[in-house]
Formats: sequence, C-alpha cells, structure tokens
Amino acid sequence: MHVLETHWQRATLLSTLLLPLSWWYCAVVGARRYAYRRGWIKSERLAVPVIVVGNLTVGGTGKTPLVAWLAEFLRDAGFHPGIVTRGYGGRAANWPRLVEPNADPDQVGDEPVLLARRTRCPVAAGPDRAAAGRLLLQERRCDVVVSDDGLQHYRLARDIEIAVIDGARRFGNGRCLPAGPLRERIGRLSEVDIRVTNGAPAADELGMQLVPVGFRELVSGRVEARLPALAGPLHALAGIGQPPRFFRQLRALGLAIVEHAFPDHHHYTAADLAFAENVSLLMTEKDAVKCERFARPGWWAMAVDARPDDRLGAAVLKLLKEKTGG
Repeated sequence: MHVLETHWQRATLLSTLLLPLSWWYCAVVGARRYAYRRGWIKSERLAVPVIVVGNLTVGGTGKTPLVAWLAEFLRDAGFHPGIVTRGYGGRAANWPRLVEPNADPDQVGDEPVLLARRTRCPVAAGPDRAAAGRLLLQERRCDVVVSDDGLQHYRLARDIEIAVIDGARRFGNGRCLPAGPLRERIGRLSEVDIRVTNGAPAADELGMQLVPVGFRELVSGRVEARLPALAGPLHALAGIGQPPRFFRQLRALGLAIVEHAFPDHHHYTAADLAFAENVSLLMTEKDAVKCERFARPGWWAMAVDARPDDRLGAAVLKLLKEKTGG
C-alpha cells in the first residue's frame, strides 16, 4: 500500500498503468450505489436519525476526532448520541458488539475503544453498521446515531452525510483505487450535506484543525498540559492513516523526534517496541489503547481534539430539524 500511495498524488507511469483496474473499480462501486438508490438492494433505516462521518479517499483524514467532537456537541445540545463504527482490526468471533472503555482493542478494534473512552457515549462496533445500530438502540438509550466512517456503507440509511477532506493531500491525482486514492468519484461530494476540511478549506467547505490538548503517561495515568522535559532522544510512534501528520504536529510543538511509523490499526506486541525499552516514547491515543498492557515508564500519549468551524454545529442542528421533522 505504501508503494501505491507514493503514486497517488500525481499521474505517474504506475498509476496510469493501473487505470483499467481503476475504471473497473469505479464501475462496480457506482453500480452498487445505483442498486441501493433504486431499492434493488435494501438499506436499513433505524428508528432514530443517523449522521455518517466519512471520506472519499483512503487514509486518515481526521474522521474519528470529528466523530468524537460531534458526539460531545450533540450531548451538550440535549441529545443522547450513540456511535457505530466498523471495528477494523478487531478479531472478535461475533459481531456486532457493544464497546466499553475497558474493552480489549485486539477484539473490537482500536478506534471503538478510543471513542468509548473519549466521548463517554455508547459505542457499538461491527462490519454491518446497520446491525451495530440496531444493537445500540436495543441496549442503550440513544436518540441519534453517529457513524464513524461508512460513507460507502449504504446498508445503513442515513439522514445526514458529512465528508471529511484532507486539506494537504485533497484528492491526489483524482483517480479511483488502485490508480489513485479515491473510494468513489469526486462527483460524490456534490451529494453530501456538509464538507469539512482538515486544514485550509475551499469556498464551499468548513475548516477543521486537530489541536493537541494534553499528554498522558501510560503507566501512571498522569496527565500534563505540556510534555515534561525528558532525558535522551524522544521516539515518536504512529500507527495511523497518516503518520507524517502526527510527526509534523510534534515538530511544530518544538519537539526533536525519532520517527517510527507502523501500518494503520497495527496489532502491537512488546517486541515491536523493543527499541523503546530504555527511551522516552510518544504516541497517538489510538496507539496507546493497544500499547498500555506492556507500557513502560516514560511512554506518553498525546491527545488531540477536533476544532471545527463554529458554523458546523449550527449546520448539523438545522439539518437534523429539516430532515427529521423535529
């Protein structure tokens, strides 16, 4: 995947050679969406409004932090939100599953555990998000469901779609997989309700920033507003969609780091981090939920919050009222 990603930002020879596969991929995705729109394949509508937060491209755009912000915003507005998510990387034998803050990320996935901890909202995970939503409504009090990812998961009917865009990479070379980073054609964006850009937005988009808000030592649980002075080199760990973004954030804070990038949703073992046995280590919150069980003193996680345009909350409430008759 990393080899392909280097060719997704421009029309290289490799991406051009992959165009026939890209055309086939786009045709299959388009035909599937058309089948859902015509009712040939049935979507399932839950008894409460559903808001999908997704993206058009492969790789991290900041969806999960925005989902956390949206759930907390809705709760503050008087709703009882629940969250459904894929549970990617989870090895559970049975799905869907309710996810508690102390759940095993190896079983249910790292993002569901992170969302359960950060939002204190009910979370259900499973490949079939409609089934996860059903379980959520059966077992917990929810009057609105937020789907983390799932823009292309049409089995779950939705009332509002929010597309998150990477402000730096945008849409790469504009081609669908595998010749480019697109899961669907760019024209799909004209059908979503709100476009949020992680970075500098275009004229028809709302902006968002990911802001560091604190540091937690994994062993002690101690939380600091700033990373304490640490002896020796600081090693940085990221197993997310876009590790370079995390490393840039750390350097923007004035930290000198040694980078260690892992695949997204990587299942860490102590052996993976043997290099950090006697060094200071800083990682993302998503990595931390998987590394806590073998963490050592001096290992820290940096928490980030999504800070979207002030107009986003009002736009969501307006759409909820319009689309649900509330």
